[in-house]
Amino acid sequence: MVAPLFICHGAPSLALEDNSYTSFLQELGRSMKPKAIILFTAHWEQEVTTISFRDDVYDTIYDFGGFSPELYQIKYPAKGSTLLAEKVEEKLIQHNILSKRDYDRGLDHGSWVVLRLLYPDADIPVVQVSVNPYLPPAEQFKIGEALRDLGTEDILIVGSGGTSHNLRMINWGQSSPEPWTEEFDSWLIQQLENKDLEALFHYEEQAPHARLAVPRAEHFVPLFIALGSGEEQQPVKVLHRSYQYGTLSHIVFQF
Repeated sequence: MVAPLFICHGAPSLALEDNSYTSFLQELGRSMKPKAIILFTAHWEQEVTTISFRDDVYDTIYDFGGFSPELYQIKYPAKGSTLLAEKVEEKLIQHNILSKRDYDRGLDHGSWVVLRLLYPDADIPVVQVSVNPYLPPAEQFKIGEALRDLGTEDILIVGSGGTSHNLRMINWGQSSPEPWTEEFDSWLIQQLENKDLEALFHYEEQAPHARLAVPRAEHFVPLFIALGSGEEQQPVKVLHRSYQYGTLSHIVFQF
């Protein structure tokens, strides 16, 4: 059994850093070796849930600007899996969730930055899946529910995004979190540990500083997908919590 994860992927430069968070992700990868990975990335937005269908090596997408030239030289040559993609598609159909196929798109940095830290050898097949930030949280949760039993087949489901993710208020020299960032995350952790879905689904009205922490939902909704894919009776675990640049959370949840 492989439990789903939500991973804050931070800034693209995380791929070049050596800190407590990168060390944690490297150790986490060494502790679990799934047969395949399904990753919902905040950096691939589609109205209809879109699934990567390929068996060959993905291109590495550099969907960012202004970072160190070294970052643009990184390759993450993971392969896809049409067999697993078909399984994802079938399960979504069974739950009346519309989906479509994509045959060309590479791995964006929401995928490869995380995967390279977890599994640097790129030796695990990956199926990348899009998100729709405009779906309400309860609908995001249902997408995860449709895939819930895949963990019993040693398939790792990852939601890659962010909890507090306010790029406009980033302070590049600040290592401690802004108070509102920490308060939002603490509220989120409490509701997750209590499995209070009603509160979580209405986080915009109930969470402190929700508009500051989540100015746009694309980085937040992978959390609901990963949460939905977890076993109902399993407690939510906070595997790591740290911060960067004042408003950027580095949190990992296991469901």
